[in-house]
Amino acid sequence: MNKLIFRKLSYDILTFFLLSSLSITSIVWVIQGVNLLDIVTEKGHSINVYFYYSLLSIPKIFGKILIFAYFITLFVILSRYEENNEILVFWTNGIKKISFINFIGKLSILFLSIQLLLNLYIVPYTQNLAQSFLKNSSMEFFPKLIEEKKFSNVMRNLTIFVEEHNENGNLKGIYIKEKMENGGNKIIIASEGKIIQNDTGYNFKLFDGNIATLNIKEKYNLGFKETMYELSDLDNKTRKSTKINETGSMILFTCLQKYISERKNGTLRCDENGFVIKDVYEEIFKRIINPVYIIILSLISSLIILKSKSEILENYFRSILFILGFAIIIFSELSYKFISLSLNIEILLLIFPILVVLFFYFYILFKTKFRLSYL
Repeated sequence: MNKLIFRKLSYDILTFFLLSSLSITSIVWVIQGVNLLDIVTEKGHSINVYFYYSLLSIPKIFGKILIFAYFITLFVILSRYEENNEILVFWTNGIKKISFINFIGKLSILFLSIQLLLNLYIVPYTQNLAQSFLKNSSMEFFPKLIEEKKFSNVMRNLTIFVEEHNENGNLKGIYIKEKMENGGNKIIIASEGKIIQNDTGYNFKLFDGNIATLNIKEKYNLGFKETMYELSDLDNKTRKSTKINETGSMILFTCLQKYISERKNGTLRCDENGFVIKDVYEEIFKRIINPVYIIILSLISSLIILKSKSEILENYFRSILFILGFAIIIFSELSYKFISLSLNIEILLLIFPILVVLFFYFYILFKTKFRLSYL
C-alpha cells in the first residue's frame, strides 16, 4: 500500500514538473527565437540554419530553469496535498514524516543527476555544436542584405554601398570599402556589377571601375573593365571563437588541474589562446556546485508538511518558505562570483550547500522526533 501511495506522489511530481518545465522552456525559447532572428536579418544565414541553431539552445534553456521548475513543482504539489488533506493518507497508513521527507530527498537526487548531466556534458556539447554549425554555414540571404542607397556592414571589416539593386542581383553605382590586416583600406568603385553565387558562396562581378589601396607605406590606383571581388575569403559577423560555456568539461578540468594553485589568477591563461584560469574555475563551480542546491530546495519545500494549522503564522508560513526558496535560487546563481575574494569565502561557498542540507535535515529530524504532538 505504501508503495502505491509513494508511486502516486511521484507521478504527480513528475507530471507537474514536465508540464511546468516544458511550458517555461517553450516560452523562453520562443522569446529567445525572436532575438535570434538577426542570424537571418543581419548575418544572412538561411531559415534552416536559424531553426537548427535555435533548437540546439533548448538544452541550455531547460538546464537554466530546471532548478526553479523543480522548486515550484514541489511547492505546489505539497501545498495541494496539504490543503486537500491528501497528506493524511500517508500518516494514516503509518508513514512517518521523516520517511516522507527522505523520499522527497531521494527523488531530488534524480533531478540533481539530470542537472549535472546537463551542466557537464549536454549543454556544452549542444552549444558548441550550434556555434560550429553557424560559423560553418554560408550566407544564403546575402543578396537580401544589400539595400539601395544604404551603407551595409554585412561582413566584418567590409562596407558596401549601391545606388541600385534589383531582384536578379544586378547592381549599379557600387562602392566597396575593405579594411585590410595591415591597417590600410581597399576601396573599389564600379559603375555596374552583379552578385554571383558559386560553391564557396557569393562574389561580386564588377565592371568599369577603379581599385584604390591606401595605407601608410604605399598608395596605388588601378582601373579595370571587369574583375571578380571574392567574398568567400572575408569573415562574416558570426563569432569564430569558442566561449567557455561551449567548452567541454574535461577540457576545463584538465586546465584547472594544471593550474590549480593559480585558480584565482585573472590574467593567466591555460595556453596561448585559452581561457583565463579564474573564469575556468568559476565555470566549473557553476556546473558542479550549483546543482546541489536542488536538495536544499526540496528540504525547504518539505517543511510545508511540518507546519501545524493552529499556529499564528500559518497564513504566512508558505509565503516565507517560497521567498526563502527563491532567495536560495538567486544565491546559487550568483555564488560563483565570490569564490575568488578570499580563501575563507571560497571554502565557505564550497561547503555551504552541504552545511545547509545538514542543517535543514537535522532540523526536520528534531521536529519529527521531539515535537510530534506539535505537528
